[in-house]
Amino acid sequence: MGETERQLSVDKGVDVTYRVSRFADERRPLVVLLHGLASNMTRWSEFLEFTTLKNAWDILRIDLRGHGQSMCRRKLGMEVWCRDLLRVLETEGYPHAVLVGHSLGAQLAIHFAHDHPGQVSGLVLIDPVLGPPSVGAMRFKRVLAPTLRLAVVVIRQLNRLGVYRRHIPDRDLRALDERTRSELLDAGKVDEMVREYRSLWPDLKHFPTASFFEEILEMVRPLPSLASIAAPVLVVLSRGVTYVDPTVTRSMIRRFGQASTVAVDAYHWPLTERPVETREAIEEWCAELRRES
Repeated sequence: MGETERQLSVDKGVDVTYRVSRFADERRPLVVLLHGLASNMTRWSEFLEFTTLKNAWDILRIDLRGHGQSMCRRKLGMEVWCRDLLRVLETEGYPHAVLVGHSLGAQLAIHFAHDHPGQVSGLVLIDPVLGPPSVGAMRFKRVLAPTLRLAVVVIRQLNRLGVYRRHIPDRDLRALDERTRSELLDAGKVDEMVREYRSLWPDLKHFPTASFFEEILEMVRPLPSLASIAAPVLVVLSRGVTYVDPTVTRSMIRRFGQASTVAVDAYHWPLTERPVETREAIEEWCAELRRES
């Protein structure tokens, strides 16, 4: 079984890059891995290497438009990403898939399941923002939303005039996660890790400014009705301080038609902080989903 990288033209001058792991002569149920804010598909590299899902599922991971190898400076948002994802699934010949998303990727999974219910057989949401942000920096991002919208308009105009960074450096998030565990988490420097991962500056270095502001706005935009999501849902929640009050989050989870919850000892980055525990929770849930289907 190998992973094949592919590019799909989704718009004039815009290609989306994704990778598919499957047996060449066999088409199996699909799991799609969706990365978070200002991130890219390398966040899933460690998960993909070790997961037992490869024994029973095809796996697709994607650089969403505007990220990684799908970099562009066009307008971003849920509608754009949902349209691109639908094109990828249709191109690859999968009528439906389980969507696994972290943070912004979880928000996208919810929007996609609402807009295209027939294409979704299950959702795994890792630390989604299901209610109004009330904890940490995300709370202030919501308050500043009008300012961010204005900033996006101004920066996009400057981009059209040729004012923009000519080079956005690549970012290997697997290497970052492994270094974080060895240098910070294994040394008990959890507070330092949280400060580093919450900081805007590392993301801005590797991401266009206007796109970053657009993503923040997408993180805090209202979600569609959770009661409209018919597919079974697994929510993986960090026990530590995230962006939404845990009581509010659990109340919102009950609005899904079929939902279960797993809690891990993390601070919004379970794939980084607790990769084995997070991976096993997803594997067990997906295995149960296969048995029930």
